Amino acid sequence: MLGKSTLLEMIQGKNRGILTDDSQRQAIAAAIAQLEDRNPTPRPLEAPGKLNGNWRLLYTTSQELLQIDRFPFLKLGQIYQYVQVEKSKIYNVAEVSGIPYLEGIVSVAAQFEPVSERRVKVIFQRGIVGLQRLINYRSVSHFIQEIEAGQKFKAIDFNITNREQKGWLDITYLDDDLRIGRGNEGNLFVLTKAE
Repeated sequence: MLGKSTLLEMIQGKNRGILTDDSQRQAIAAAIAQLEDRNPTPRPLEAPGKLNGNWRLLYTTSQELLQIDRFPFLKLGQIYQYVQVEKSKIYNVAEVSGIPYLEGIVSVAAQFEPVSERRVKVIFQRGIVGLQRLINYRSVSHFIQEIEAGQKFKAIDFNITNREQKGWLDITYLDDDLRIGRGNEGNLFVLTKAE
């Protein structure tokens, strides 16, 4: 029976999944499934103390996220997901680097609705794409505070009105510092609690 430390070793050095081949992805998926079978928090939406806060992405099978790294002159930095259970809000923030002084940010704000004890329906509401310098980006938590204060940014800052822009996420494992999720497109996400 593989444990949490084994999974973390398997995904270490894989650049969130960019540097994996098919056999590695299959082995990681098997390790994730074994860990999910021993989920210490079967009703994660009832555990806001564990679920709330800033999470950093360690591994994903989402090609949509990983392809950011394949654009010329762009390098995918850290990817965060900030969860606020009491407000039913999720903020996805990807840091992008490349040409010096042109570090960027790609962010999506979403509302979520519980569908079951571990599944949430996600409705995307706002997108922000811009340069970190122009939006005065310091940290994820500072950025979220500015969004919630109604700040408009010197960036591509737009409301998402297309009702087709939604999905769902199952939280299949949650402890004090590790979260695993499965999305509606079959993607896996492994995240760790960030500062």
